[in-house]
Amino acid sequence: MRAVHAFDVLGDPVRRRILELLASGEQASGDIGAVIQDEFGISQPAVSQHLKVLRESGFASVRAEGTRRLYAVDAEPLREVDAWLERFRGFWEQRLDALGTELARGERERRLRREANEDE
Repeated sequence: MRAVHAFDVLGDPVRRRILELLASGEQASGDIGAVIQDEFGISQPAVSQHLKVLRESGFASVRAEGTRRLYAVDAEPLREVDAWLERFRGFWEQRLDALGTELARGERERRLRREANEDE
């Protein structure tokens, strides 16, 4: 099952961070490496290994541009994860809807109190 494998891939904080960086658009491996090395204190070969896992698992694609390697997110595995999570979404969406209702109710009550204080 690819979704289980996907969670293995996404379970690593370095790989999640790399995907976050790639979410803003295609990036050179050197740029990714610099950020990851700074944030996680790992070596360039370790960053390359994480990029390889993302590439081989289908989460990232790479293309050559001269001597640079440009990485980008491949959305298909993320869509598969989203589809797998769909069965569980109702567990938190209902609670989030209830939270939204309570927040709106509290805001309404604060507004009514402000208006009442202004009228005094």
